[in-house]
Amino acid sequence: MFLPLSRLVTIVFLVVSALALTTLSSERLLAQERTLTVYTYESFAADGGLGAALRPLYEERCGCSLEFRTFEDAGTLLNTLKIERNQSTADLVVGLDNNMSAEAKRFFRPHGLGRNYNRLFDLPVPWTDSTFVPFDFGWFAFVYDKTKVLSPPQSFAELLASPLRLVIQDPRTSSPGLGLLLWVRKVYGNNAAEAWKALFPKVVTTTKGWSEAYGLFLQGEADMVLSYTTSPAYHAIVENDNNYRAALFAEGQFVQIELAAIAKTTKHPALAKDFLRFLVSPAAQNLVATHNWMFPILGKDQNVLPPDIFENIRRRMANVPTLSMPSGTVLQNRRAWIAEWRNAGF
Repeated sequence: MFLPLSRLVTIVFLVVSALALTTLSSERLLAQERTLTVYTYESFAADGGLGAALRPLYEERCGCSLEFRTFEDAGTLLNTLKIERNQSTADLVVGLDNNMSAEAKRFFRPHGLGRNYNRLFDLPVPWTDSTFVPFDFGWFAFVYDKTKVLSPPQSFAELLASPLRLVIQDPRTSSPGLGLLLWVRKVYGNNAAEAWKALFPKVVTTTKGWSEAYGLFLQGEADMVLSYTTSPAYHAIVENDNNYRAALFAEGQFVQIELAAIAKTTKHPALAKDFLRFLVSPAAQNLVATHNWMFPILGKDQNVLPPDIFENIRRRMANVPTLSMPSGTVLQNRRAWIAEWRNAGF
């Protein structure tokens, strides 16, 4: 039996079309299978941020795609993980910190990079955690413009006694805000409630995240803003403006270590682990200082060389106590300490 030519052509066309659609569907499926979803904070993924700088390097390395889902601040990110639980679409989370790690640990799996990685890190405090991988660090500080604040406070006590107007962040939604909560508690202990009451009249506003707070400060809404000792480096390098300074306090500065971890919900554990390995490589770490404006966790012995201004800040910090608190202590007391903060009027 022979088919008419017209019908034969139609059948061939349908077969070819079906094969083409199957191939296209396979390619789309493959692309989806090679997409790594990263939860992080806004400035990490923004143009000029560290995530934006790392993306093309890692996508070329892995033959995959990075997809960032962003949140205003690390505190908001953590709150989202609590709500989503096992419904999260995250493969990786980048940007929680050492102060949140005990509370967040249940959402992640061990990184599997081995103990040798911890020995490479040039951190101001020891790091041995097997779940979270540090990728940068810094010290919290109140930042000011030296042309406007002529006599900056040199201690927390002087700050509380000053007439300066401040912008800070909410400890429930912001990692710097949480850092300040712990900093005050570390310095004042059981007298923290009195310290908050003294600080409250000086606070112009409390924002949900760092970006909003820093923007208000730059607009002249406050004399000082809660930020980092490295924030002036941005103004000096990018804007050629050397007027910004970070106030160093006699009581010490509270340290923050930013972390990355593999989500329990990941569909790509091997790829996620590879990203962590990349994140602590010299290629990635050499971008940290001028893209995330924090200190890299690798040092000169690993050929990581931030601009000289970072070395100057590090030398200054050698004369100032580094303050920290076990994450387990934070987990046990966070609610009570936030209630103490709110009772002061915040």
